[in-house]
Amino acid sequence: MKNKVYILGGAQTDFERNWTKEGKTMLALLKEVTADGLVSAGLSFDDIRGLNQDNRVACFVGNFIAEKYTEQGHLGAFLTEVNPAFYGVPSARYEAACASGSVAIDAAQTKIQVGDYDVAVVIGWELMKTVDSKAGGDFLGRAAFYDKESKGIDLPFPKLFGRLADETIKKYGLDETRYMDALAQIAVINYANAKRNPLAQTRKWFMSAEQAKLRGTDTNPYVGGRLAVSDCSQVTDGAAVVVLATEKFVRERQIKDKPILKGYGHRVAPMLFDKKMKEAQDSAYILPWTRQAVLDAYRRSDLSVDDIDVFETHDCFTSSEYAAISAFGLTEPGREYEAVESGWIAFDGQKAINPSGGLIGCGHPVGASGVRMFLDLYKQVTGTAGSYQIKGAQNAIMLNIGGSATTNYVFVVGREGRVVV
Repeated sequence: MKNKVYILGGAQTDFERNWTKEGKTMLALLKEVTADGLVSAGLSFDDIRGLNQDNRVACFVGNFIAEKYTEQGHLGAFLTEVNPAFYGVPSARYEAACASGSVAIDAAQTKIQVGDYDVAVVIGWELMKTVDSKAGGDFLGRAAFYDKESKGIDLPFPKLFGRLADETIKKYGLDETRYMDALAQIAVINYANAKRNPLAQTRKWFMSAEQAKLRGTDTNPYVGGRLAVSDCSQVTDGAAVVVLATEKFVRERQIKDKPILKGYGHRVAPMLFDKKMKEAQDSAYILPWTRQAVLDAYRRSDLSVDDIDVFETHDCFTSSEYAAISAFGLTEPGREYEAVESGWIAFDGQKAINPSGGLIGCGHPVGASGVRMFLDLYKQVTGTAGSYQIKGAQNAIMLNIGGSATTNYVFVVGREGRVVV
């Protein structure tokens, strides 16, 4: 029988910060977030030492491409530079492009389920403001098929998700203005939600419906096909930590009222965007593998979309959040605009998406985003999200994608119920 996976707590850095301008390195970032994360989980570095003596703790590091941004690899072992408590602790780095944080969570929760360890510390991070936007865009192009989709192309991912917008309009025969207005409203919602989040990158920024619709202007230029700056997530420095534990550990420490991981899904689509679209021709969904990952998570949790109170999704671009609406099952595919226009997904709607602000509002340090979203699920179902708390949240779901929706991860977190199967 598999162990329940409890979430003890975690922490996130302030995504507004520019660590290079502060004169601080990845080591400062990791020291700060690790210390804060352990405190939130009710643990100390001495606890890590003690648990390690009996081989009961391990660390899992999610990061996409530090080799480019910081000239540093071997990131799991680098935790020994954070604190001597990590000497001897099993630790490794996990990578799946923008879903790197989620693959680290997946590895950690698997070890907890089978009882290999009683505590798993998951750290996702990325420092992205070490280079200019052109170089950074080229680095991120490695999340696609670099030689065929990114090499020599400025800002390849806005262009790929601009193509997703084109394909969505074409597949469902949508009115272009209605679709683009829905994307603009998605941006407005995420920016508005970010103003509630004291750790969001854009909490002091301005965005209105009028501004979001003024694509192709000096204040909102196009960056990829139909998509403009307002449709894009942010270039962000940041890190997040979550701590997972077995029921045995929770009982030993007499820890009360912690949520559990109820379900998960993990599916991988073809690497090339063209192949994705070709293979999706016979599906009702523009991203069928994303939909399947959601269905897997619902099945494992024995829940449905009706049971979910909060949704965190991977809005690297407004076109990806639009596709996620039907992938979650909130509308039929091709009718996602209904959930946007009705206000259903707004903060005060029945099915709020990204109360944190999402990647557009909160920020997108690519290796940290999966862990940050997971942490926000924990906050929502424990009632600790503060000014962006969704009242009465019992179950929450997240979707984290890597590449052009190539790697798809979904997690469901909630108050204790059925165990993951």
